[in-house]
Amino acid sequence: MTNPSRNGLAVGGIEAGWLGFGAAGIGNLYREVEDSVAARTVDAAWASGVRYFDTAPHYGLGLSEARLGAALSKRPRDEYLISTKVGRVLEPNPGYSPGTLDDEGFCVPATVRRRWDPSEAGIRRSLEESLERLGMDRLDIAYLHDPDAYSLDAGIDQALPALEKLKREGLVGAIGVGSNSAEALTRCVKSADLDLVMLAGRYTLLEQPAAENLLPACLSAGTWVVNVGIYNSGLLAKPTVPDAAHYNYAPAPAAALLKARRLASVCAEYDVELPTAALQYSLRHPAVCAVVVGASKPEQVEDTARRTKEQIPPELWEHLEDEGLIAS
Repeated sequence: MTNPSRNGLAVGGIEAGWLGFGAAGIGNLYREVEDSVAARTVDAAWASGVRYFDTAPHYGLGLSEARLGAALSKRPRDEYLISTKVGRVLEPNPGYSPGTLDDEGFCVPATVRRRWDPSEAGIRRSLEESLERLGMDRLDIAYLHDPDAYSLDAGIDQALPALEKLKREGLVGAIGVGSNSAEALTRCVKSADLDLVMLAGRYTLLEQPAAENLLPACLSAGTWVVNVGIYNSGLLAKPTVPDAAHYNYAPAPAAALLKARRLASVCAEYDVELPTAALQYSLRHPAVCAVVVGASKPEQVEDTARRTKEQIPPELWEHLEDEGLIAS
């Protein structure tokens, strides 16, 4: 992996910048998205300058990969980076009956099911099938996906050596682990020669537990951080925090709502909207090389790109630090 030197994510000579596109939304996360809207969303990301695209077999049981690959097929392959994930393989669902939908948040028929497989054979199979769905012949980045949700020990002992081997063979350009557990990622960073970790929701404007151990460990190891889930499941996604906001994929508890509203209030004193501050804060730590934001329609991508360009006065960060609302 190329050292981004604070210029954003770069792998194999391709420089992708700071902002990445998360493709869970175009895999029908929580709601159906038409094929044409999915394609226009990826086009909007490209037009906004995005050159890093992240997906996974988990997203829509392969639908996200298929749509993303189709949308990128007309783009020069040496002008963008793409990542997908391993650890879950897709296989036919023997219990499927017509009309049955996926039970993990995606509005797609449950014709296949996910199966945890951290073995080398499972990792290779997963990559091969992802490349087939993407319609591509190579992959820039492969992440082990949520090993702590299944068996972190098996992920470290089996999957990470397999990924290191695939990288040595040149089948992937960079390897990493993705999780919303800073503790799990810290163990992985200390157990393998990782290029990247994809950190979900643990270094945000709302909370920064990753700053205690994970981010220093990444700096020490030379492992870069791709920051995702920066709006904490939508809690920080709007200028005004609604009562029905979610946090960690569930209705937000009162304490989280209270803190989010205090953050929004301080931001407003500096004429900065809460989502803009959340987006730009997620890039402030020196271990972070990129932020990935999901979208399911073009306007969301365009809004995110606009927020990356807005100016935030340094005094805002100082104010938030002084009040103990963010880590110093």
